[in-house]
Amino acid sequence: MTLNLRLAVALCAALSLCALLVVPGNFPGLGGDARLTLVVFALATCAWIATPIDDTYIALGAGLALTVTGVISSDTLFGTLGDSTVWLLICAFVLAAAVSRTGLAGRAAVFLVGGARTVRQLTHLTTAALVVTAFAVPATSGRAALALPVFLALAKALSDRKRLVVMLALLFPTVILLSAVATLIGAGAHLITVSVLWEATGDRIGFTEWLLLGLPLAVVCSHLAAEAVLLTTTRRADRRGPVHITAEQIQQHSDRPVTGPWSQAETRCALLLATVVVLWCAEPLHQVPPAVVALIGAVVASSPALGTVRLKDALKTVPWSLLLFMAATMAMGVALADSGAAKWLVSGLPGGVSPAVFLTVVIVVSTAAHLVLQSRSARSSVLVPLVVAAAVGAGVNPVAAALASTAAAGFCHTLPASAKPVTLFAEIPGTPTYTPRDLLRLSAVLAPLTAALVLLFAVAVWPLLGVPLTR
Repeated sequence: MTLNLRLAVALCAALSLCALLVVPGNFPGLGGDARLTLVVFALATCAWIATPIDDTYIALGAGLALTVTGVISSDTLFGTLGDSTVWLLICAFVLAAAVSRTGLAGRAAVFLVGGARTVRQLTHLTTAALVVTAFAVPATSGRAALALPVFLALAKALSDRKRLVVMLALLFPTVILLSAVATLIGAGAHLITVSVLWEATGDRIGFTEWLLLGLPLAVVCSHLAAEAVLLTTTRRADRRGPVHITAEQIQQHSDRPVTGPWSQAETRCALLLATVVVLWCAEPLHQVPPAVVALIGAVVASSPALGTVRLKDALKTVPWSLLLFMAATMAMGVALADSGAAKWLVSGLPGGVSPAVFLTVVIVVSTAAHLVLQSRSARSSVLVPLVVAAAVGAGVNPVAAALASTAAAGFCHTLPASAKPVTLFAEIPGTPTYTPRDLLRLSAVLAPLTAALVLLFAVAVWPLLGVPLTR
């Protein structure tokens, strides 16, 4: 479907809905604030789907419209920027800048990938390394940028085995996207989910609880996806030959030493990062909020005496556009919940649906949503408020439903433009990489696999970890 046709269809649907909503006699029981909220929500969703306008600009416009019309107050709109999750993400990017400056990523690559002797070992060691980066670098696009030099080094070392290079090119973005669910800071969509849950139900998911629920899913899903990538892009003959990646080959694509004694800056940064992660995981013991821990780490990482990066330089790496997008969509979520619009939207759903069936529908819709809404944060902004409201009405635990929706939305591999990491690794001059056909072949296997895995965790694993299916 061309852009103009998509725009025309989406605009007609949105305007038709808006025309129905503004007529006072239609939809009795729907208040004025709820009507305005639904109009703004429909127009914003239409713009996200069918226009090339920046997602953040659309979200800010929607938040401004809701404020001007009185649906939410200006304090609500601007207060979202002071949310602790926003500060957590800012400080996490400062820490990530400090890590990137020291060259620890290159040493980690040598330590893990250098031990591979077979293609399968290389695949799973690379997967393990990429999963670990979820703790050091927030947002999938940042992790993709950090991992790109490592991929280029591997591609050069395997230049005579083109299929393996294509496999690795597909493996990197696949694991980066699917392993993001491991941590709260793995994607901006996670912070939106946490905010929506807090505003709608009063349930707060902390860093430790998200880690407990998300890390096992991330590990299992990433390694299964690695096998899927390996089997769909290589032949048995490609996987049969030995592999040997040397430190010298990785050094060629790193401006920092990847072997030899550690510098004082590297040692300090590694100790700081380890301390921050341990304090995040030990939140139930010391009761210090993760955002405060991250702020302490960011101050130390950018300090003149102990730091490895200047604060001014670190702040340049913060995706301010993403933070503004998150703040505006948080305000939209507040409007949907407080006005009663979300509750009205799901009031017509059929009752008597079992929790397993409800979650299956949520997961399928969330998995396929990337075909319509390419922004992961936008998908959560649209889906999670509706999923939470529907879950409450269906008797399903809204925490389980929101987590399942957010985890399933991590699959976005069908098209080269479906996610930034996929786009980044699809366009590398001078290096063989995957084609749209390779993505479609992988998606045919990976979409049902990830959806089934998320459903399995929601139904059988998360209840054992303290998140029951029903309340």
